[in-house]
Amino acid sequence: MELKITPTELLEYHFCPRFIYFMNVLKIPQNEDRRYKVQKGKEIHEKRQQQNKEYLWKKIGAVERKSNVYLVSEKYPIRGIVDEVVTLKDGSLAPVDYKFAIYPEFIYKSHKTQLLCYCLLVEDVFDTKVNQGYIFYIREGNRQVMIPYDEISKKKIVEDVHNVLEVINNERMPKPTSVKNRCMDCTYKNICIK
Repeated sequence: MELKITPTELLEYHFCPRFIYFMNVLKIPQNEDRRYKVQKGKEIHEKRQQQNKEYLWKKIGAVERKSNVYLVSEKYPIRGIVDEVVTLKDGSLAPVDYKFAIYPEFIYKSHKTQLLCYCLLVEDVFDTKVNQGYIFYIREGNRQVMIPYDEISKKKIVEDVHNVLEVINNERMPKPTSVKNRCMDCTYKNICIK
């Protein structure tokens, strides 16, 4: 069976490439259930699914939505569960990803990459046009950001997936992140060789 990378793994790869090595090569679990933000995010996702089931995101022009959509690409080695897939007024589809975070001054590369991976999945699985995706920052209300999706972003996602597979297939520990502040909240900080 072909190995399928998830958008979350791409997010983790951008946080620090060593996550992929520890999780997928050494098979050391993250134990992220001990992290507050991860738990709070899961609670909010579950709450959103129970509440407002008929609510459509009118601000983004949604006419229909599906929650917790499991997608597996036949064309690319990726799979994942997108928080929502919305149908827009023009008939195109767009993924929506919720983040339990404060609306940032700039969009983190990892958030954007994860969402663009969902765009690629939606486009491939539904065989339809995807022009954008949305990130909803829900820690302080609902602030959404539209991320455009095009052939350039698609190419970058395919390249990122290839890089993750390379770490796994070569079984070599990559260099750590250059952003040392990330190490403070890392579940692998006690075993990572700096």
